[in-house]
Amino acid sequence: MFEFTTQGTCSSKIRFELREGRVHSLSFEDGCDGNLKALSVLAENMPAEELVQKLKGLRCGDRETSCADQLALALEEASGNS
Repeated sequence: MFEFTTQGTCSSKIRFELREGRVHSLSFEDGCDGNLKALSVLAENMPAEELVQKLKGLRCGDRETSCADQLALALEEASGNS
């Protein structure tokens, strides 16, 4: 299980497993419960690389980042591609 401490978002941690480059068991600590549950369901078994391409750089309101952007950074770090 990979754990990533977020910065600049309402969620404080992201946890997931990477198996053969695919995301499994994604969960967020804190943050917008419904939206993050939906993101977790949609991301299940998706290639990490595809998620990074789609989510990296997304912003939440006037913040410089978002939970989705933080997930992309976590996936890059877990994959060794940061």
